Amino acid sequence: MDTLKAGDAADVEDAVRAAVAGDQPLEIIGHGSKRSIGHAMTTDAVLDVSALNAVTCYEPHELIITVQAGAPLDEVVSLLDSRNQEFAFEPMDTAALLGVRSGRGTIGGMIGAGLAGPRRIKAGGVRDHLLGAHAVSGFGDGFKAGGRVVKNVTGYDLCKLLAGSWGTLAVMTEVTLKVMPKAEAERTLVLRGLDDVTANRAMTAALGSPYDVSGAAHMSRTALEAARGALAVLASTGQAATLLRLEGIAASVAHRGAALAAHLAPFGAGELVEGAESAALWCDVRDVAPFAADGPLGGWPVWRIVCPPASGGAFGQALARETGGEVIYDWAGGLLWAALPSSVDVVDAYAASLRRRLAPLGGHATLLRAGEELRRTVDVFHPQAKGVAALAERVRRSFDPGSILNRGRLTRTPIS
Repeated sequence: MDTLKAGDAADVEDAVRAAVAGDQPLEIIGHGSKRSIGHAMTTDAVLDVSALNAVTCYEPHELIITVQAGAPLDEVVSLLDSRNQEFAFEPMDTAALLGVRSGRGTIGGMIGAGLAGPRRIKAGGVRDHLLGAHAVSGFGDGFKAGGRVVKNVTGYDLCKLLAGSWGTLAVMTEVTLKVMPKAEAERTLVLRGLDDVTANRAMTAALGSPYDVSGAAHMSRTALEAARGALAVLASTGQAATLLRLEGIAASVAHRGAALAAHLAPFGAGELVEGAESAALWCDVRDVAPFAADGPLGGWPVWRIVCPPASGGAFGQALARETGGEVIYDWAGGLLWAALPSSVDVVDAYAASLRRRLAPLGGHATLLRAGEELRRTVDVFHPQAKGVAALAERVRRSFDPGSILNRGRLTRTPIS
């Protein structure tokens, strides 16, 4: 397979136009850290945009950054950290989960995947922070959508379509994102020994309180024991842990931490973890550390499940009992990570039963980690309802009528 290395946006346009002319689809990559997510692509060549890696404009006082799509995410995060700023949606690092070398994720991959972390319940997702983009469509034409300020609404919604599109609509070359100041202080309230359903109630009670919770997660004892680093410390008591994060100015965090502990006293006495220890816990939650590829559960397929938060505890508890798997709860029960054991009797990684159970809840499930053979036989991304699928296909064809970009990544039956 040929690899085409783009040095600038013009090279991207030329490569796509040549692919269109020859009806030869392209796989779009930065550093390839997420290549194992999705179906095996039916492409003839790779378009490598990793050389488009410059930060073209950073205005800390305006809370915006413009950066090329191939820029390493770690380097951009370090730049923001030097000015005490961050991406508020906490972009996930999938390296440990997928078993690839850390630090290979790019800004374009971050947007294309759209995987937000624990703070999504408060700050929104990736698309909510994407202000504008320069990209090349499947026609080979460059276009600009959105702008560099929130009030610029010309084409504003168009750029948001790129978030979570997995490279199937356009090749991003440069993007502008909103950044936010980092909190002065953070504190995590840890409740011990709750079962999944009770923990779900505690998390939703915390989110319904006036104490501005920015993270709500729950892990079983066995999930904690499978983790390393910060979460592994919580396993010492042999109990499940429910984590509730508060952020802001120090005085406010201290007051709200005490008030939240009192508010949740019916669920048990909590302990408080502060500062760097608290931050390390939430990095592990964000990156699903207990399911790391080199850990005890590394050989199991991993599902990413989104459902109504109030239903998460009961759904996850039933799923774990039925399959013998492990479930981690984030977004107060709205996001479930499920590592389900492989079995000769379950050839679809529980896809059919999982999605059947999700249907009444209006949820969806993505097979985020699995071997290539399994990804060839199971719909990795949740099948869409007929009307939604038709609309999505109309949108895709308006960007890429020949299905030149990442053909076959989203569906088992590639659209030609």
